[in-house]
Amino acid sequence: MEDTLTLLLGTTKGAFLLTERGADWEVSGPHCDLWCINHVIGDAESGAIWAGGGGSFHGAGVWRAEAGGEWQLCRLSRGEIDDWAGADPEAAAFLNWQPEDLPFGDLTAVWSLHRRGGRLWAGTNPAALLESRDGGRTWVRNAALEAHPSRPDWNPGAAGLVLHTLLSDPEAAERLWLGISAAGVFASEDGGASWERRNRLPNHQAACASDHPAAPRDGEIGHCVHNMQRARDGTLYQQNHHGTYRSHDGGRSWQDIGQGLPSTFGFPIAVHPQDPRTLFVLPLNGDAAGRYPPGAAAAVWKSTDGGESWTAKRAGLPQQGCYFTVLRQAMATDRTEGLYFGTNSGSVFASRDAGESWSEVARHLPTILSLETLDRRAPVA
Repeated sequence: MEDTLTLLLGTTKGAFLLTERGADWEVSGPHCDLWCINHVIGDAESGAIWAGGGGSFHGAGVWRAEAGGEWQLCRLSRGEIDDWAGADPEAAAFLNWQPEDLPFGDLTAVWSLHRRGGRLWAGTNPAALLESRDGGRTWVRNAALEAHPSRPDWNPGAAGLVLHTLLSDPEAAERLWLGISAAGVFASEDGGASWERRNRLPNHQAACASDHPAAPRDGEIGHCVHNMQRARDGTLYQQNHHGTYRSHDGGRSWQDIGQGLPSTFGFPIAVHPQDPRTLFVLPLNGDAAGRYPPGAAAAVWKSTDGGESWTAKRAGLPQQGCYFTVLRQAMATDRTEGLYFGTNSGSVFASRDAGESWSEVARHLPTILSLETLDRRAPVA
């Protein structure tokens, strides 16, 4: 196994790989034929990589590459290219386009990917859950989520009705969690055979209410979940459209832990891989106020006590004229003390000391939609 750390980036112009080479980072890309790629994940043991994306032009699809191999595409739905090329033989020949019988005509894009054991999961727009048991070559739709009784009441967020977060329990593969904007959190205890909606506030916070449509009300946290992560002790942390929350019971109830943060709005959340009480968020100034760091000064806010208190970490981050946005899937940890995030202005920032200090390791990339780590370095003794 190659001893490397690679950052996997999904962007509006394909997938990019940033591999650490000593003090520098080697950039590879764009991959995936310039598709809009919403999420990229990898398998550290084999080196395989999967990239999900698409849009109205290409339709939905998942790309895969074995370690060091060529990218292969599994298309899931038709796009405008099919209508265009299908009606113009010259365009079809130029694009090397061939008609295909594609299985999921209602889907426009893949938004999230998750691998657990021999199963690969994909979340889509509009919200559906797909499963592959052959490494992403063929897919089936999860019938239980499709038939969930709450489905007629699901409402789209600003980016559509997207299933953007997929989590599992490393000790029990049958336990799964989903985040859907704007339908909330769903959990399964039986490998996806059934789903339970889990958005409830604890009893002492159940009376919370606000005029904002995405805010807590009616005993629930609000359904526009932005991102969710699971700590190694089983604690779930959620960055919501209107706050930051913690659950000690698998999402059955959520406690507000946003006191001390500069705003109630933000997208990404990350949890330290060894310390379940250390977590990170990157607040923005508000959904209707520009969606950039408060005061145009970037900071990653860190908690070492499970969200009871927060401290801004600014060293190495721009403190004047900073108007970037960090999207929901664009912050991740490695296996040790590394923390990384990408911006919609095409920069990647890295911290090697759990967020205490930062450096810009790449710039001028396309809009970064997601960032994950492929950590193939030997474990620290």
